[in-house]
Parts: sequence; structure tokens; C-alpha cells
Amino acid sequence: MLNKKLNFLDLSFRSFLRIVLGSGILAFAVLNVHDQSFVTEGGILGLMLFFKKMFGIDPSISSVVLDILCYILGYKILGGEFIKKSMVATILFSVFLSIFKFTGTILPPLYDSPLVAAVLGGVLIGLGCGLVVTEGGATGGDDALALAISDKFNLSLAMVYIICDIVVLVMSISYIPVTQLVFSLITTTISSVIVGQIELKGRVAMAASA
Repeated sequence: MLNKKLNFLDLSFRSFLRIVLGSGILAFAVLNVHDQSFVTEGGILGLMLFFKKMFGIDPSISSVVLDILCYILGYKILGGEFIKKSMVATILFSVFLSIFKFTGTILPPLYDSPLVAAVLGGVLIGLGCGLVVTEGGATGGDDALALAISDKFNLSLAMVYIICDIVVLVMSISYIPVTQLVFSLITTTISSVIVGQIELKGRVAMAASA
């Protein structure tokens, strides 16, 4: 049953369920943890803030440009299948965001508990992201860039995420307090390690079924 093909998406039912679950977890984490704390990650979000602080570029413009560039790179390296899965994941992520905004947050604000926010955010982002990207899809430019670099240079997804996020966080030292960067580094490390574990289990499962 789980391996049954969804012809209109060209995805197995198992893959579709993993993308649905991952997108839902990501949306929950963004609204319940990151939006309610001072802890964030690097990636596209970090670059948006960097361009705003350094050059005064509106995030609504930089986010679109950066995401488009990352998706184009992903398409060039990973092909049309990547775009198809990413469209599914992106739409689902937006739907879940709308649902969770309508229902309201479940968790209390974590502004005064940055370590809790860092750990919880890292775990949830890692789980959600791991489920989506190991199926070859992306919910944003961060994931598209990570998948493209991982495939091009034969690096683990965990390593790519850590490198990209650390580069952006280091660039942010000029305007973000060091303590906030430390907690952001914690959540980035945790999420990257979890993505790596999910990726590893996915490869083992594929090898076993081959």
C-alpha cells in the first residue's frame, strides 16, 4: 500500500506521506518555536537579514531572489524531478503555515528560554527537513541549495547544512549578539545532525530494498 504510486504526482504514497509529515513539522516549528524566540538558523533567512542590515535591501525582495537562484541551481543539478517534489513540499508547507496561524500557537513564547528554543527548534527542524529533503524535495531555497551542493560534490546533507549555516552566522556577527549566535549555532548543529541520521537511514533502507 505505502509503495503504491500516486500517478498525478509521480510519487509513491510513502514518499508523499513523508513530505506531508515533514512539511507539517517544519511549519509547526517555525510558528511555535522560531517565531516565538530570538533563536534562528543561518541559510536564506540569515542572508535576508544580512542584506537588510548591510545594504538596506527589503527582505521581501531578497528572499524571492535568493530562493529563485537556489531553485534554478537545484534544477540545473538535480533535474525536473526535484522541482516537482519541491512544488509539492512548498505548497504543503504554505498550507500548514496557514492552518497553524489560524489555529494559533500551542507552545508558550520562548524568548526567556533560548536554550529550550534552540534544542526544541533544532529537533523539530531537523525532523521536518530530514523527511522532506531525503525524498528529494525542498520547502525553501536553503534545502534546494543543500541538496544541489550535496549532489554535486558528493557531501552528506548534514555537512552541507552545517557549513552553509556557519558561513551565514559568521557573516551576521556584526549585528547579532554573540550569545544569540551561540544558541543559533546549537539549533543549526542539532538540526543538521538529525537530517544526517534520517539521510543515513534512508540510504540503508534503499540499499536493503534494492
